[in-house]
Amino acid sequence: MADVIQLLPDSIANQIAAGEVIQRPASVVKELMENSIDAGSTQIKLIIKDAGKTLIQVIDNGCGMSETDARMSFERHATSKIRAAKDLFAIKTMGFRGEAMASIAAIAQVEMKTRKHNEDVGVRLIIEGSEIKSQEPCQCNAGTSLSIKNLFYNVPARRNFLKTTTVEMRHIIDEFQRVALANPDIFFSLHHNGTEVFHLPESNLRQRIVNMFGQNSNKKLVPVLEETDALRLEGFVGKPEFAKKTRGEQFFFVNRRFIKSGYLNHALMGAYEDVLPKDTYPLYVIFIEIDPARIDINVHPTKQEIKFDDERLVYNYLKVSVRHALGQYSITPTLDFDQEQILNNHPLPSMSESRREASSTPSFLGGSSGSSSSRGSGSTSSGERYETFSSKANNSPLDSSNLQNWKKMYDGLDEFDQPKEEKIGDQPITLESRMSEGNQLDDSSQSFSKDIKPLFQIHSTYIVSHIKSGYILVDQQAAHERILYERYLSMLNEKEAVTQKELFPRNITLNPADAEILKDLLPQINLLGFDIQEFGKDAFVIHGVPADLKSSQDEQKIIEQLLEQYKSNRDLDLNIIENIARAMARSSAIKKGQSLSQEEMRELVDKLFACAMPFTSPTGKKCFVTFELDELAKKFSI
Repeated sequence: MADVIQLLPDSIANQIAAGEVIQRPASVVKELMENSIDAGSTQIKLIIKDAGKTLIQVIDNGCGMSETDARMSFERHATSKIRAAKDLFAIKTMGFRGEAMASIAAIAQVEMKTRKHNEDVGVRLIIEGSEIKSQEPCQCNAGTSLSIKNLFYNVPARRNFLKTTTVEMRHIIDEFQRVALANPDIFFSLHHNGTEVFHLPESNLRQRIVNMFGQNSNKKLVPVLEETDALRLEGFVGKPEFAKKTRGEQFFFVNRRFIKSGYLNHALMGAYEDVLPKDTYPLYVIFIEIDPARIDINVHPTKQEIKFDDERLVYNYLKVSVRHALGQYSITPTLDFDQEQILNNHPLPSMSESRREASSTPSFLGGSSGSSSSRGSGSTSSGERYETFSSKANNSPLDSSNLQNWKKMYDGLDEFDQPKEEKIGDQPITLESRMSEGNQLDDSSQSFSKDIKPLFQIHSTYIVSHIKSGYILVDQQAAHERILYERYLSMLNEKEAVTQKELFPRNITLNPADAEILKDLLPQINLLGFDIQEFGKDAFVIHGVPADLKSSQDEQKIIEQLLEQYKSNRDLDLNIIENIARAMARSSAIKKGQSLSQEEMRELVDKLFACAMPFTSPTGKKCFVTFELDELAKKFSI
């Protein structure tokens, strides 16, 4: 029987290796920029066309290569970084395997121009599919210029699996940011389709963060610095109030190499315990300097995973250092004993003496709501309450003004005769002694406009409404998201949104990454009723907003939240219209904890059951739950 095992040709072996090393255009960007850093460059320019599908070009002023080195750099396992196996435990360069250039040349059309600083003439190589097409002397600047054209041109299946231009460009920006943050002492620039996206001059780390994420990020930063015999920690973390709903501004670097580590992220999030809003992620840029012999970076082809010889040590140092930084800059909560003493010297009246009126809140639909006050049968009169408080107060002008305000608060309370009430949380719920004689609402009609019974709000989160067979509990945020989602989806499909023009147009500035996304989404966002136009680099001007957007909402905050929600939905394979409608609904919907009037609650329930799909929100969460009377009876049975 003939032998069946044979060596694969280099071209096929390189394509197989490229499947692990080069996953998308962003992978090429990472490898080329890291090579430029290893070459000692002080200026690196990245040029992208069509999100890297047409062109990826990196130009640097590094050491350059000789004619022989230029050709050898495209051979498999050819590297200048290591010489022996022991060098793997003392790696200080970004690359070391010698696989990237061979993999790139196997799946793209590559042009290299390189010249050493002490030579007058450089060399130009053209390679297609691992085959050298041309090699000749040329005149070029000192350093190296690499152009990668038509990525995956000979692997059509891989090219077809690439995402949209917006998604691929976002991945490129992610890789660019990681490399640029790790090297603030190097000049970086990024150009996409002829437009400069980033221009990052040499600077310190704080200034690099500000240049990359926008001027507003400066006020978010808290410095972290701890140095021990085992390791050194340095960087910045964000203040809790600026945390975002989506990830994307979290960076760990070990010996200036970006890594992904859920273990270290858990340590850092633990330092924010009790001060971070739920389901939010703070900005952090943390550098860990450690002896290369104590880590192993040869774990994954992307070199973004790492193993420590003592993970618990790093975990504890990180958690304590960040907690110390937050405490040092008065970010963590503290007890003010002086304030407690002041409160003890001037006690407030008891609840029996001063029952507060439920405050009214603006309607989420643009209207306003009123509220009434109620008291129990054992309550004192307004005059008695006023006298009780005034007997404890001084006669200063400020105190007199406060007394007048208290008096106004309780004026007219004695004119009402309310039935007894019980309080659940902060919301009063009136207990009636007999059933209302009004018509029962038949839930089978799916119309709640006939219900004359009052609706109740529980903890400013859920709405209780009667139905003939029992009652339903509506999640106000999920319900409003469903209503808005269907409305915005209709606007985008029918292009019939109404715009309210702004009397004074407002300018907003975003970080370069978000600005690129917004530029791509502007046609669809304007179909929702916005009138937003580009206004220079990373700046936009808002000429109008949707007519149904209430005036109290901040347009810039709505746009920022929309972009955050859009980015979080990118992995769900939604088309752009569904993604924008879903993101806009999430960012504009009323939130948990917002009090609603009777009119607002009734309108919300009515519109929910007028939706085509009232049962779940756009994210799949239930909008309401039904409770039958039989179920309640079983709860009270012995």
